[in-house]
Amino acid sequence: MNPMKLISIEKVTLNIGAGKDQTKLEKGIKLINNIAGHPPVKTFTRKRIQEWGLRPGLPIGCKLTLRKKEALELLKRLFESKDNTLQPGNFDNEGNISFGIPEYIDIPGVKYEPEIGIMGLQVCVTLKRSGFRIKHRAWKKKVIPRKHRISQNEAMDFIKKTFNLMVGE
Repeated sequence: MNPMKLISIEKVTLNIGAGKDQTKLEKGIKLINNIAGHPPVKTFTRKRIQEWGLRPGLPIGCKLTLRKKEALELLKRLFESKDNTLQPGNFDNEGNISFGIPEYIDIPGVKYEPEIGIMGLQVCVTLKRSGFRIKHRAWKKKVIPRKHRISQNEAMDFIKKTFNLMVGE
Protein backbone atom coordinates (compact mmCIF):
# COMPACT_ATOMS: atom_id res chain seq x y z
CA MET A 1 0.00 0.00 0.00
CA ASN A 2 1.07 3.56 -0.68
CA PRO A 3 2.55 5.04 2.55
CA MET A 4 0.92 8.40 1.76
CA LYS A 5 -2.50 6.73 2.03
CA LEU A 6 -1.96 5.43 5.59
CA ILE A 7 -4.41 6.93 8.09
CA SER A 8 -3.46 7.97 11.62
CA ILE A 9 -5.01 9.85 14.53
CA GLU A 10 -4.10 13.53 14.61
CA LYS A 11 -5.86 14.52 17.83
CA VAL A 12 -8.62 13.75 20.31
CA THR A 13 -10.64 16.65 21.70
CA LEU A 14 -12.84 16.50 24.81
CA ASN A 15 -15.46 19.22 25.07
CA ILE A 16 -18.07 20.27 27.63
CA GLY A 17 -20.47 23.12 26.92
CA ALA A 18 -21.90 24.84 29.99
CA GLY A 19 -23.65 27.90 28.59
CA LYS A 20 -23.62 30.83 30.97
CA ASP A 21 -23.86 28.56 34.05
CA GLN A 22 -20.47 29.09 35.75
CA THR A 23 -20.94 26.33 38.35
CA LYS A 24 -21.47 23.78 35.56
CA LEU A 25 -18.33 25.12 33.87
CA GLU A 26 -16.23 24.59 37.02
CA LYS A 27 -17.61 21.05 37.35
CA GLY A 28 -16.73 20.42 33.69
CA ILE A 29 -13.16 21.59 34.25
CA LYS A 30 -12.79 19.20 37.20
CA LEU A 31 -14.32 16.37 35.19
CA ILE A 32 -11.99 16.70 32.18
CA ASN A 33 -9.02 17.01 34.53
CA ASN A 34 -10.07 13.75 36.27
CA ILE A 35 -10.58 11.88 32.99
CA ALA A 36 -7.44 12.94 31.12
CA GLY A 37 -5.07 14.12 33.85
CA HIS A 38 -4.55 17.51 32.19
CA PRO A 39 -6.34 20.80 32.91
CA PRO A 40 -8.60 21.99 30.06
CA VAL A 41 -8.84 25.50 28.66
CA LYS A 42 -11.98 27.61 28.82
CA THR A 43 -13.82 28.55 25.64
CA PHE A 44 -15.28 32.03 25.30
CA THR A 45 -18.13 33.53 23.29
CA ARG A 46 -17.31 35.66 20.29
CA LYS A 47 -20.79 36.93 19.48
CA ARG A 48 -23.55 38.58 21.44
CA ILE A 49 -26.75 36.52 21.56
CA GLN A 50 -29.16 38.54 23.63
CA GLU A 51 -31.89 35.87 23.81
CA TRP A 52 -29.46 33.48 25.53
CA GLY A 53 -27.85 36.14 27.71
CA LEU A 54 -24.43 35.77 26.05
CA ARG A 55 -21.95 38.56 25.43
CA PRO A 56 -18.45 38.50 23.92
CA GLY A 57 -15.76 37.28 26.31
CA LEU A 58 -18.08 35.22 28.53
CA PRO A 59 -16.71 31.71 29.33
CA ILE A 60 -19.24 29.11 28.11
CA GLY A 61 -17.34 25.80 28.03
CA CYS A 62 -14.04 23.97 28.29
CA LYS A 63 -12.02 21.72 26.01
CA LEU A 64 -8.86 19.63 26.03
CA THR A 65 -6.87 18.41 23.03
CA LEU A 66 -4.62 15.35 23.32
CA ARG A 67 -2.20 14.00 20.73
CA LYS A 68 0.03 10.93 20.18
CA LYS A 69 0.23 8.24 22.90
CA GLU A 70 -1.97 10.03 25.43
CA ALA A 71 -4.71 10.37 22.83
CA LEU A 72 -4.59 6.67 21.91
CA GLU A 73 -4.70 5.50 25.53
CA LEU A 74 -7.63 7.77 26.37
CA LEU A 75 -9.46 6.86 23.18
CA LYS A 76 -9.40 3.15 24.05
CA ARG A 77 -11.08 3.92 27.39
CA LEU A 78 -13.63 6.22 25.75
CA PHE A 79 -14.57 3.55 23.19
CA GLU A 80 -15.05 1.05 26.04
CA SER A 81 -17.59 3.40 27.58
CA LYS A 82 -19.57 3.16 24.32
CA ASP A 83 -19.36 -0.68 24.45
CA ASN A 84 -16.89 -0.65 21.52
CA THR A 85 -19.72 0.29 19.16
CA LEU A 86 -20.22 3.43 17.09
CA GLN A 87 -22.96 4.41 14.67
CA PRO A 88 -22.35 5.39 11.02
CA GLY A 89 -23.75 8.82 11.90
CA ASN A 90 -20.74 9.40 14.19
CA PHE A 91 -18.48 9.63 11.09
CA ASP A 92 -18.46 12.63 8.76
CA ASN A 93 -17.26 12.88 5.14
CA GLU A 94 -13.89 14.44 6.02
CA GLY A 95 -12.48 11.71 8.28
CA ASN A 96 -13.67 12.98 11.64
CA ILE A 97 -15.44 11.00 14.35
CA SER A 98 -17.66 12.59 16.96
CA PHE A 99 -19.68 10.98 19.74
CA GLY A 100 -21.11 11.88 23.10
CA ILE A 101 -20.78 10.15 26.44
CA PRO A 102 -23.93 10.88 28.48
CA GLU A 103 -22.51 9.89 31.89
CA TYR A 104 -18.82 10.05 32.73
CA ILE A 105 -19.10 7.14 35.18
CA ASP A 106 -19.32 4.80 32.14
CA ILE A 107 -15.64 5.49 31.38
CA PRO A 108 -13.38 2.78 32.88
CA GLY A 109 -11.10 4.08 35.63
CA VAL A 110 -13.23 7.16 36.42
CA LYS A 111 -15.13 7.12 39.71
CA TYR A 112 -18.24 9.04 40.64
CA GLU A 113 -17.63 12.31 42.46
CA PRO A 114 -20.57 13.84 44.35
CA GLU A 115 -19.32 17.40 43.86
CA ILE A 116 -19.46 16.97 40.06
CA GLY A 117 -22.68 14.95 39.89
CA ILE A 118 -23.75 13.25 36.66
CA MET A 119 -22.41 14.99 33.58
CA GLY A 120 -21.65 14.15 29.97
CA LEU A 121 -19.08 15.24 27.43
CA GLN A 122 -18.43 15.34 23.70
CA VAL A 123 -15.48 13.49 22.10
CA CYS A 124 -14.11 14.45 18.68
CA VAL A 125 -11.42 12.42 16.91
CA THR A 126 -9.57 13.92 13.94
CA LEU A 127 -7.91 11.55 11.47
CA LYS A 128 -5.13 12.52 9.07
CA ARG A 129 -2.89 11.26 6.31
CA SER A 130 0.65 12.21 5.44
CA GLY A 131 0.59 15.43 3.45
CA PHE A 132 -2.30 17.06 5.32
CA ARG A 133 0.16 19.72 6.49
CA ILE A 134 -0.29 21.59 3.20
CA LYS A 135 -3.63 22.85 4.51
CA HIS A 136 -2.09 24.56 7.57
CA ARG A 137 1.45 25.53 6.59
CA ALA A 138 2.45 29.18 6.47
CA TRP A 139 3.83 29.27 2.94
CA LYS A 140 1.93 28.11 -0.16
CA LYS A 141 -1.19 26.81 1.58
CA LYS A 142 -3.20 24.48 -0.61
CA VAL A 143 -6.43 22.54 -0.49
CA ILE A 144 -6.14 18.82 0.09
CA PRO A 145 -7.06 17.05 -3.18
CA ARG A 146 -10.32 15.10 -3.14
CA LYS A 147 -8.60 11.76 -3.83
CA HIS A 148 -6.34 12.26 -0.77
CA ARG A 149 -9.14 13.12 1.68
CA ILE A 150 -10.43 10.52 4.11
CA SER A 151 -13.89 9.24 3.22
CA GLN A 152 -16.49 8.02 5.70
CA ASN A 153 -15.93 4.38 4.70
CA GLU A 154 -12.14 4.68 5.03
CA ALA A 155 -12.54 6.19 8.52
CA MET A 156 -14.89 3.35 9.53
CA ASP A 157 -12.46 0.70 8.25
CA PHE A 158 -9.54 2.35 10.08
CA ILE A 159 -11.44 2.44 13.38
CA LYS A 160 -12.61 -1.18 12.98
CA LYS A 161 -9.08 -2.45 12.34
CA THR A 162 -7.22 -0.29 14.86
CA PHE A 163 -9.57 -0.50 17.86
CA ASN A 164 -11.64 -3.65 17.06
CA LEU A 165 -14.85 -1.63 17.10
CA MET A 166 -18.23 -2.51 15.70
CA VAL A 167 -19.92 0.06 13.50
CA GLY A 168 -23.59 -0.81 13.88
CA GLU A 169 -26.78 0.61 12.54
